[in-house]
Amino acid sequence: MNIKIISVGKLKEKYLVQGIQEYAKRLQAYTKIQFIEVPDEKAPENLSETEMILVKEKEGKRILARVREDEFLFALAIDGKNPSSEAFAKQIDQLTIQGKSNLTFVIGGSLGLSEGVLNRSNAQLSFGKMTYPHQLMRLILVEQIYRAFRINRGEPYHK
Repeated sequence: MNIKIISVGKLKEKYLVQGIQEYAKRLQAYTKIQFIEVPDEKAPENLSETEMILVKEKEGKRILARVREDEFLFALAIDGKNPSSEAFAKQIDQLTIQGKSNLTFVIGGSLGLSEGVLNRSNAQLSFGKMTYPHQLMRLILVEQIYRAFRINRGEPYHK
């Protein structure tokens, strides 16, 4: 299986980089994982609705340029499904059984994801109604992917 995480913006916080690297190292026993950062669109604080859509569309085009047709795409979206860790693990297991060996997860920028990315996605995933910094979501996501593999193998870690 191949896992790709595409995220908008550059990760600068050392503690987050270290945490992500730790889980990526642990995941090597289960899967190949790749991290791709696409540039965020520079925008002033006070944007109109139209300007926000344009920013998301520009970022969305950068994201979609990195997604292949054969990839199962999870878009992280606040209105997506909010599964338990066990349900998420089962979904990954079922995708594997169905022959889906390329899973891609997309984390948008501070404004979220474009309609184009959401429409291309095969599933929308949420980690709850709370808002998290998108940089922190990378760490949370990679930890949950690691947890899913451990659950699917019946290995200790989950409890």
